Amino acid sequence: MLIGAISDSHDNLPLVKKAVEILNQQKVGLVLHAGDYVAGFVIPKFKQLNCKLIGVFGNNDGDHELLKKRFSETANCTIRDRFASVQADGYRIALLHGDEVELLNALADSGYFNAIVHGHSHQKGIQTRGKTLMINPGELCGYLTGKPTIAILDTTKNEVKIIEL
Repeated sequence: MLIGAISDSHDNLPLVKKAVEILNQQKVGLVLHAGDYVAGFVIPKFKQLNCKLIGVFGNNDGDHELLKKRFSETANCTIRDRFASVQADGYRIALLHGDEVELLNALADSGYFNAIVHGHSHQKGIQTRGKTLMINPGELCGYLTGKPTIAILDTTKNEVKIIEL
């Protein structure tokens, strides 16, 4: 299964639209968003995805109640607070923003998850800790690095590629 990974969209609507187009072109079966949408008006832009989106809150997500409302109004989108444990075809994925570094490290060290999708640092990166893939898709917004990125995880091959938008 192909799974899209996004983090730190920070209200950048043109890049959200572009990411949705690429994820649809790649025929991903699921998208995971590691938080920092920021405002509620960005959530309806994800309804153009041809698959389900599961997200968590980031440290810059202000009005959680409004974000929850927007998620509930967008049929293919679900928000799971600050952490989500996701199973896709038997592949176990932890989803969190990543600002809680001790928690991130504990999850990685547990060996329970096949992959951990996180963001927060705005720095794209893929590393392996034990048997766990650590995936930071980078920043969708492109504000800090100037290079907006997303990631695609292939659960069958246990491989990740970073895509620059």
